[in-house]
Amino acid sequence: MSTLTQSKCEPCEGGIPPMTREQFEPLLQELPGWKVTESEKTLARDFSFKNFVQTIEFVNKVAELAEQEGHHPDLNIHGYNKLAIRLSTHAIKGLSRNDFILAAKIDQLA
Repeated sequence: MSTLTQSKCEPCEGGIPPMTREQFEPLLQELPGWKVTESEKTLARDFSFKNFVQTIEFVNKVAELAEQEGHHPDLNIHGYNKLAIRLSTHAIKGLSRNDFILAAKIDQLA
C-alpha cells in the first residue's frame, strides 16, 4: 500500500518551490494512469464512466474527499461520461506532495 494514501494534505500558502522532476518521479511511479503535463506543473488523469449519473456520482465523491483534504482539483466533465482531473498547487504554481496524495486517494474511489 502506498504511503501516499496514508498521508494527509498539508496547507500550502506558498514560500516553497514546486517539486522538480527528480522529486516527483518516484511518486508518479506509484500512480498508474496519472501523468505530469509537459509544463511539469500539473498532475492529470482522465476517467470514463458508463453514463452521466456515474460520472456525477464520482465527481461528488472526489469533491467530498477534496474538502476533507483541503486540496481541490480542477474537474472537467466532457461528453456525458468523461471526467478530466487536474491537480496543481496554485500557491506555488506547480506540483507539491499534496497533489500526489490526493491523486492516490482519488484512485481509491475509482
